Amino acid sequence: MSNDDITLTAGDAEVIVQPGNGGRVGGLRVGGVELLRQGERFGCFPMVPWCGRIRDGRFRDGASVHQMPLNSPPHAIHGTVRDGAWRTARVTADEAVITYDLVEPWPYPGRVTQVVALAEDALTLTMSVETYDSSFPAQIGWHPWFNRNLGQEDVRLDFDPAWQEERGEDHLPTGNRLDPKPGPWDDCFGMPDGVDVTLTWPGQLELKVASREKWVVVYDEQEAAVCVEPQTGPPNGLNTLPRLVTPLEPLEAATTWTWRRL
Repeated sequence: MSNDDITLTAGDAEVIVQPGNGGRVGGLRVGGVELLRQGERFGCFPMVPWCGRIRDGRFRDGASVHQMPLNSPPHAIHGTVRDGAWRTARVTADEAVITYDLVEPWPYPGRVTQVVALAEDALTLTMSVETYDSSFPAQIGWHPWFNRNLGQEDVRLDFDPAWQEERGEDHLPTGNRLDPKPGPWDDCFGMPDGVDVTLTWPGQLELKVASREKWVVVYDEQEAAVCVEPQTGPPNGLNTLPRLVTPLEPLEAATTWTWRRL
Protein backbone atom coordinates (compact mmCIF):
# COMPACT_ATOMS: atom_id res chain seq x y z
CA MET A 1 0.00 0.00 0.00
CA SER A 2 1.03 3.63 -0.41
CA ASN A 3 2.51 5.89 2.25
CA ASP A 4 -0.12 8.63 1.78
CA ASP A 5 -1.57 10.34 4.84
CA ILE A 6 -4.28 8.38 6.65
CA THR A 7 -7.26 9.93 8.45
CA LEU A 8 -8.82 8.03 11.37
CA THR A 9 -12.06 9.09 13.04
CA ALA A 10 -14.01 8.09 16.16
CA GLY A 11 -16.77 10.25 17.56
CA ASP A 12 -15.59 13.85 17.30
CA ALA A 13 -11.91 12.84 17.36
CA GLU A 14 -9.76 12.81 14.22
CA VAL A 15 -6.17 11.64 13.79
CA ILE A 16 -3.85 12.13 10.82
CA VAL A 17 -1.20 9.40 10.42
CA GLN A 18 1.73 10.23 8.14
CA PRO A 19 3.60 7.07 7.06
CA GLY A 20 5.57 9.09 4.50
CA ASN A 21 6.80 11.55 7.13
CA GLY A 22 8.57 9.31 9.61
CA GLY A 23 5.50 7.38 10.72
CA ARG A 24 4.33 10.30 12.79
CA VAL A 25 0.90 11.29 13.99
CA GLY A 26 0.58 14.60 12.18
CA GLY A 27 -2.53 15.79 13.97
CA LEU A 28 -5.05 15.02 16.71
CA ARG A 29 -8.26 17.03 16.66
CA VAL A 30 -10.88 16.75 19.39
CA GLY A 31 -14.12 18.58 18.66
CA GLY A 32 -12.34 20.45 15.89
CA VAL A 33 -9.52 21.69 18.17
CA GLU A 34 -5.98 20.66 17.15
CA LEU A 35 -3.97 19.40 20.14
CA LEU A 36 -0.62 18.82 18.40
CA ARG A 37 1.77 21.45 17.10
CA GLN A 38 1.57 21.56 13.32
CA GLY A 39 4.52 21.32 10.95
CA GLU A 40 6.46 18.56 9.24
CA ARG A 41 8.89 18.18 12.19
CA PHE A 42 6.19 18.22 14.87
CA GLY A 43 2.99 16.28 15.58
CA CYS A 44 4.07 13.12 17.43
CA PHE A 45 6.95 11.13 16.00
CA PRO A 46 8.23 7.68 16.98
CA MET A 47 11.69 7.49 18.54
CA VAL A 48 13.28 4.22 17.40
CA PRO A 49 15.70 2.45 17.67
CA TRP A 50 16.78 4.89 20.38
CA CYS A 51 15.28 7.79 22.36
CA GLY A 52 16.82 11.16 23.05
CA ARG A 53 20.55 11.61 22.72
CA ILE A 54 23.34 9.04 22.39
CA ARG A 55 26.61 10.44 23.73
CA ASP A 56 28.88 11.32 20.78
CA GLY A 57 26.58 9.21 18.60
CA ARG A 58 28.36 6.03 19.72
CA PHE A 59 26.99 2.92 21.36
CA ARG A 60 28.61 -0.37 22.27
CA ASP A 61 27.14 -3.79 21.56
CA GLY A 62 29.41 -6.46 23.00
CA ALA A 63 32.84 -5.88 21.48
CA SER A 64 31.53 -3.67 18.67
CA VAL A 65 31.23 0.10 18.79
CA HIS A 66 28.79 1.68 16.34
CA GLN A 67 28.79 5.30 15.21
CA MET A 68 25.53 7.04 14.37
CA PRO A 69 25.33 10.32 12.41
CA LEU A 70 25.62 13.38 14.68
CA ASN A 71 22.26 14.94 13.84
CA SER A 72 22.34 17.00 17.06
CA PRO A 73 26.09 17.67 17.46
CA PRO A 74 27.94 16.46 19.42
CA HIS A 75 25.29 13.74 19.82
CA ALA A 76 22.91 11.60 17.79
CA ILE A 77 19.27 12.15 18.72
CA HIS A 78 15.84 10.45 18.51
CA GLY A 79 16.61 7.41 16.35
CA THR A 80 16.45 6.96 12.58
CA VAL A 81 12.85 6.03 11.76
CA ARG A 82 11.47 9.59 11.93
CA ASP A 83 13.61 10.39 8.87
CA GLY A 84 12.23 7.59 6.70
CA ALA A 85 9.08 6.64 4.85
CA TRP A 86 6.98 3.90 6.44
CA ARG A 87 4.67 1.51 4.62
CA THR A 88 0.97 1.16 5.30
CA ALA A 89 0.04 -2.42 6.15
CA ARG A 90 -3.62 -2.10 7.13
CA VAL A 91 -6.23 0.62 7.65
CA THR A 92 -9.76 0.69 9.06
CA ALA A 93 -11.91 3.70 10.01
CA ASP A 94 -10.27 3.98 13.45
CA GLU A 95 -6.98 2.03 13.22
CA ALA A 96 -3.84 2.08 11.08
CA VAL A 97 -0.90 -0.35 11.07
CA ILE A 98 2.34 0.92 9.53
CA THR A 99 5.78 -0.67 9.24
CA TYR A 100 9.38 0.41 8.73
CA ASP A 101 12.36 -1.79 7.90
CA LEU A 102 15.52 -0.61 9.66
CA VAL A 103 18.25 0.41 7.20
CA GLU A 104 21.60 2.21 7.23
CA PRO A 105 22.91 3.98 9.22
CA TRP A 106 21.43 1.55 11.79
CA PRO A 107 23.75 -1.48 11.67
CA TYR A 108 21.19 -4.26 12.23
CA PRO A 109 18.28 -5.54 10.15
CA GLY A 110 14.91 -5.36 11.86
CA ARG A 111 11.32 -4.26 11.44
CA VAL A 112 9.35 -1.66 13.37
CA THR A 113 5.56 -1.93 13.48
CA GLN A 114 3.35 0.83 14.84
CA VAL A 115 -0.38 0.51 15.48
CA VAL A 116 -2.38 3.74 15.79
CA ALA A 117 -5.80 3.04 17.34
CA LEU A 118 -8.36 5.80 17.93
CA ALA A 119 -11.41 5.70 20.22
CA GLU A 120 -13.88 8.49 20.98
CA ASP A 121 -11.90 9.54 24.06
CA ALA A 122 -8.46 7.95 23.63
CA LEU A 123 -5.57 7.35 21.26
CA THR A 124 -3.36 4.29 21.75
CA LEU A 125 0.04 3.99 20.07
CA THR A 126 1.72 0.57 20.15
CA MET A 127 5.15 -0.14 18.73
CA SER A 128 7.33 -3.22 18.37
CA VAL A 129 10.85 -3.83 17.09
CA GLU A 130 11.61 -7.34 15.88
CA THR A 131 14.53 -9.11 14.25
CA TYR A 132 14.92 -12.38 12.42
CA ASP A 133 18.70 -12.06 12.45
CA SER A 134 21.21 -10.90 15.06
CA SER A 135 20.12 -9.49 18.42
CA PHE A 136 20.68 -5.81 19.12
CA PRO A 137 20.02 -3.14 21.77
CA ALA A 138 17.12 -0.77 21.13
CA GLN A 139 14.68 1.68 22.66
CA ILE A 140 11.13 2.73 21.83
CA GLY A 141 9.57 6.09 22.60
CA TRP A 142 7.19 8.77 21.35
CA HIS A 143 7.80 12.49 21.02
CA PRO A 144 4.49 14.40 20.97
CA TRP A 145 4.44 18.18 20.67
CA PHE A 146 1.27 19.29 22.47
CA ASN A 147 0.16 22.85 21.78
CA ARG A 148 0.84 24.95 24.86
CA ASN A 149 -2.30 26.99 24.26
CA LEU A 150 -5.60 25.96 22.69
CA GLY A 151 -7.02 29.47 22.59
CA GLN A 152 -7.52 30.23 26.30
CA GLU A 153 -5.10 29.53 29.18
CA ASP A 154 -1.75 27.79 28.81
CA VAL A 155 -1.56 24.08 29.57
CA ARG A 156 -0.73 22.88 33.09
CA LEU A 157 1.42 19.76 33.61
CA ASP A 158 0.84 17.48 36.60
CA PHE A 159 2.90 14.40 37.43
CA ASP A 160 4.56 12.82 40.44
CA PRO A 161 7.85 11.16 39.44
CA ALA A 162 9.91 9.13 41.90
CA TRP A 163 13.09 10.84 40.74
CA GLN A 164 14.65 13.13 38.17
CA GLU A 165 17.78 12.09 36.28
CA GLU A 166 20.53 14.60 36.95
CA ARG A 167 21.34 16.29 33.65
CA GLY A 168 24.95 16.99 32.82
CA GLU A 169 26.24 19.96 30.84
CA ASP A 170 26.09 17.71 27.76
CA HIS A 171 22.31 17.31 28.31
CA LEU A 172 22.74 13.61 29.14
CA PRO A 173 21.92 11.90 32.43
CA THR A 174 24.95 11.64 34.73
CA GLY A 175 23.62 8.51 36.46
CA ASN A 176 22.69 10.40 39.62
CA ARG A 177 19.05 10.52 40.67
CA LEU A 178 17.67 13.72 42.21
CA ASP A 179 14.46 14.77 43.90
CA PRO A 180 12.29 16.25 41.13
CA LYS A 181 12.92 19.95 40.58
CA PRO A 182 10.49 22.58 39.26
CA GLY A 183 10.53 23.33 35.52
CA PRO A 184 11.14 24.45 32.90
CA TRP A 185 12.45 21.05 31.90
CA ASP A 186 14.38 19.20 29.26
CA ASP A 187 14.73 16.29 31.63
CA CYS A 188 14.16 12.60 32.15
CA PHE A 189 12.07 11.35 35.07
CA GLY A 190 11.56 7.91 36.59
CA MET A 191 8.02 6.65 37.22
CA PRO A 192 8.41 3.04 38.44
CA ASP A 193 4.66 2.37 38.44
CA GLY A 194 4.34 3.56 34.84
CA VAL A 195 4.22 6.91 33.10
CA ASP A 196 1.23 9.00 34.25
CA VAL A 197 1.23 12.67 33.24
CA THR A 198 -1.84 14.94 33.08
CA LEU A 199 -2.03 17.95 30.76
CA THR A 200 -4.83 20.37 31.60
CA TRP A 201 -5.92 23.25 29.39
CA PRO A 202 -8.12 25.03 31.98
CA GLY A 203 -11.76 25.25 31.02
CA GLN A 204 -11.15 23.25 27.86
CA LEU A 205 -9.62 19.79 28.03
CA GLU A 206 -7.77 17.34 30.27
CA LEU A 207 -5.49 14.76 28.63
CA LYS A 208 -3.64 11.94 30.41
CA VAL A 209 -0.49 10.42 28.90
CA ALA A 210 -0.05 6.90 30.29
CA SER A 211 2.33 4.02 29.61
CA ARG A 212 3.52 0.93 31.42
CA GLU A 213 7.08 2.10 30.72
CA LYS A 214 9.00 3.69 33.58
CA TRP A 215 10.67 6.63 31.88
CA VAL A 216 9.37 9.95 30.60
CA VAL A 217 11.18 12.97 29.20
CA VAL A 218 9.40 16.29 29.70
CA TYR A 219 10.45 19.18 27.47
CA ASP A 220 8.69 22.51 27.94
CA GLU A 221 11.40 25.04 27.10
CA GLN A 222 9.71 26.13 23.86
CA GLU A 223 6.99 28.74 23.75
CA ALA A 224 4.68 26.97 21.31
CA ALA A 225 4.49 23.45 22.71
CA VAL A 226 5.22 21.03 25.54
CA CYS A 227 6.51 17.49 25.02
CA VAL A 228 5.71 14.48 27.23
CA GLU A 229 7.74 11.53 25.94
CA PRO A 230 7.16 8.02 27.33
CA GLN A 231 10.08 5.73 26.55
CA THR A 232 11.60 2.36 27.40
CA GLY A 233 14.76 3.82 28.92
CA PRO A 234 16.58 7.09 29.63
CA PRO A 235 18.54 9.17 27.11
CA ASN A 236 21.84 7.45 26.20
CA GLY A 237 20.08 4.25 27.24
CA LEU A 238 21.66 2.19 24.45
CA ASN A 239 24.83 2.55 26.54
CA THR A 240 23.47 2.69 30.08
CA LEU A 241 20.31 0.56 30.10
CA PRO A 242 20.02 -1.37 26.83
CA ARG A 243 16.93 -3.46 26.06
CA LEU A 244 17.74 -6.38 23.80
CA VAL A 245 15.76 -7.27 20.68
CA THR A 246 16.22 -10.96 19.88
CA PRO A 247 14.72 -13.29 17.26
CA LEU A 248 12.62 -14.82 20.06
CA GLU A 249 11.74 -11.63 21.91
CA PRO A 250 10.78 -8.37 20.22
CA LEU A 251 10.82 -5.09 22.11
CA GLU A 252 7.30 -3.77 22.57
CA ALA A 253 5.82 -0.65 24.18
CA ALA A 254 2.61 1.34 24.17
CA THR A 255 1.21 4.67 25.29
CA THR A 256 -2.41 5.75 25.65
CA TRP A 257 -3.67 9.32 25.71
CA THR A 258 -7.11 9.71 27.25
CA TRP A 259 -9.02 12.99 27.24
CA ARG A 260 -12.15 14.55 28.62
CA ARG A 261 -13.83 17.91 28.19
CA LEU A 262 -13.79 20.35 31.09
